[in-house]
Amino acid sequence: MENLAALVAASINSGTPLLIAALGLLINERAGVLNLGAEGMMLVAAIAGFAVGYQTHSPLLGFAAGAVAGMLMSSLFAWLALVLATNQVATGLALSIFGAGLSAFIGQSFVGMSLTIKPTPIPYLSELPFVGVALFSHHWIVYFSLFLCAAIIWFLYRTRAGLVLRSIGESPESAHALGYPVRSIRFAALLFGGACCGVAGAYLSLVYTPMWVEGLVAGRGWIALALTTFATWRPARVLLGALLFGSVTILQFHFQAIGIAIPSQILSMLPYVATIVVLVLISRNPDWIRLNMPASLGKPFRPG
Repeated sequence: MENLAALVAASINSGTPLLIAALGLLINERAGVLNLGAEGMMLVAAIAGFAVGYQTHSPLLGFAAGAVAGMLMSSLFAWLALVLATNQVATGLALSIFGAGLSAFIGQSFVGMSLTIKPTPIPYLSELPFVGVALFSHHWIVYFSLFLCAAIIWFLYRTRAGLVLRSIGESPESAHALGYPVRSIRFAALLFGGACCGVAGAYLSLVYTPMWVEGLVAGRGWIALALTTFATWRPARVLLGALLFGSVTILQFHFQAIGIAIPSQILSMLPYVATIVVLVLISRNPDWIRLNMPASLGKPFRPG
């Protein structure tokens, strides 16, 4: 039971950065903007968070630096995609490539350095058998990610601002005709998405690893993007998907630990194979995606 509790805890820990990043990207896409630069934003945020956390010995400042770095990267994307009306797919891919190179350059002097970040268990609950280790002995960012998921559900489906955001994702022309500042709202959504990707990247370098190596994010930005489609743009399903992919990621280490004779390269492929399989299964029903996908996703908007 102790091993099972540790496996559950590790799965939650692994799924947390995916959840935070995917929730931010979901807000972007609900507003009709497709930002494929998540990988680059997370990489820049990871090195920014680690550098600040390492220099100041303050993980909180590290998370703040990661969020700011993610917002700066998303601001660059917003200027190109919203103001200059560039192709969102090409711009997002360029942002990922730029972020990978920039993070590698900035992080040269931090390679091999490490931090020690202690978890923040919930008093009394963390002492319970099984569930204490599995659910209540994590870093506070894990609990924050659950709160963020609940807050986004409330925002999207229980507030007027959430309704406006979703209407812009469906028909920005109609929202503009009603007097809503489409570009400003989309810019705010992109900043929020960038902040979420930034916190997710900082979590990887400050808590999950905790160290800096080039390419630390290792494709998690792309998995977070796939999660939004897997979840059909619904926050609760994003949570389930993040836990699923987090479990798949941890299983590769669990298999190695118990001595299953599978090449490590194949085990390392498991999260990405799972991503491809899920996307293939979803693509078999295009009507389902079309009914749930924001109608203006990826389409530029030019106010008249």
